[in-house]
Amino acid sequence: MLLGAQLRRLRESSGVTREGAGWEIRASESKISRMELGRVGFKERDVADLLTLYGVTETHEREALLKLARDANSPGWWHRYGDVLPSWFQSYLGLEAAAALIRSYEVQFVPGLLQTPEYARAVVLLGHGSAGSAEIDRRVALRMQRQQLLHRENPPLLWAVVDEAALRRPMGGVEAMRGQLAALIEATKSPHIRLQVIPFAAGGHAAAGGAFTILRFGDQELPDIVYIEQLTSAIYLDKREDLDYYAVAMERLCVEAEPPERTPEILGRLLDDLYPA
Repeated sequence: MLLGAQLRRLRESSGVTREGAGWEIRASESKISRMELGRVGFKERDVADLLTLYGVTETHEREALLKLARDANSPGWWHRYGDVLPSWFQSYLGLEAAAALIRSYEVQFVPGLLQTPEYARAVVLLGHGSAGSAEIDRRVALRMQRQQLLHRENPPLLWAVVDEAALRRPMGGVEAMRGQLAALIEATKSPHIRLQVIPFAAGGHAAAGGAFTILRFGDQELPDIVYIEQLTSAIYLDKREDLDYYAVAMERLCVEAEPPERTPEILGRLLDDLYPA
């Protein structure tokens, strides 16, 4: 998606049509369109030919874009977990890894990027209780590996709003919840994590329809993407009217939730009241 957006800008600024670009690499106009939307793989030779056509001759700029082409064709770390990972979630992991801002609302569970191994195991067992121990271990390992993006250089900003119900639901038992709430308190100390809680006292709120995530990317040419997970599939929304609706809902959630600076206090009170040592 990032490379496609760059190629589209270069083509438009050089005055080349999609048809003309397709002719240059012996492809159709629709192939160029799919490339620019990030919906098809890239041949490094094709990208090099397009850069020449668009007048990109500076060595550093060419190499940066050719590296993007190589990276786009490299399988992500999650491909190692293909045996326990549905294809519709693989798409999400790729988008999540490229995001600069991840905003999520959760009503039933602690956000996956903030789950402890014990809590994650309890969540996995809900949907895969009949699976063997080795499969359960791999599913938990996948969740833990996914969290590494929060510890990389230049991590995305994670802004999560969690319903109080998710924090009161004893997933995995008292010890697992104690560890999970303690981990959330620690997470609030990170400058890249913003966590808010919607208390029961708030009553009904803007996201009564359920959990969702909004992904925003560093390249401003790329549209936001709304991700809504279902039991056996997921929905990806990128139409302007959908994005606007969910963006407004998220903003209202953040206003209705307790401010981030109160989150450690709220979590500490729940920890003492519900899961005492």
